[in-house]
Amino acid sequence: MSEDQSKAKDASYKKRMQRKKAHIDARIDDANIDKGIIVLLTGNGKGKSSSALGMICRALGYDMKIGVAKFLKGDQDTGEDIFLAKQPNVQISRMKTGFTWDTQDKAYDIAMAAETWTEAQAYLKDKSLDLVVLDELTYMISYKYLDESAVLDALNNRPKDQHVVITGRAASENLIKIADTVSEVKDIKHAFRENIKAQKGIDL
Repeated sequence: MSEDQSKAKDASYKKRMQRKKAHIDARIDDANIDKGIIVLLTGNGKGKSSSALGMICRALGYDMKIGVAKFLKGDQDTGEDIFLAKQPNVQISRMKTGFTWDTQDKAYDIAMAAETWTEAQAYLKDKSLDLVVLDELTYMISYKYLDESAVLDALNNRPKDQHVVITGRAASENLIKIADTVSEVKDIKHAFRENIKAQKGIDL
């Protein structure tokens, strides 16, 4: 490539980046609404709850106060549970049943879901909480353990600046509609299908 060709290529690249910057700057200027948002993380892939934990860490960096309601996973001893238990700005509620296939008792599962939802509702009414995480909530709706209309009503009537993160597979259309940001995590490959057990610090 000649020197003139190299200069022309550099100039073309610079123009493209200038146009891109102008577009991004304009979009940032247009984004002038300040409100609490709902982030929905769904799909069959690994990483939804881990992404929610990342947002918890981000919020903790700003000294924000957080409420976490964990549905479905129960009293599993995970690294994030150990970490969050040490955080004074984090309140945690856990559904006591664990996985539904462990209890094999639908009535008990429904009762425990309702108990955890009562605690989650309290978070959604608490103006002092900046962020509420509803981990695996989608299952409670798809299994019909919780009334979806009651969940939607609580989300719609939360404090206006409170952010919410919802995780779980097979999110309902109504949850998708109410959310401000929706991300679907796709399952391409998982170590468990190769008979590799859950690894501390990665899966636990």
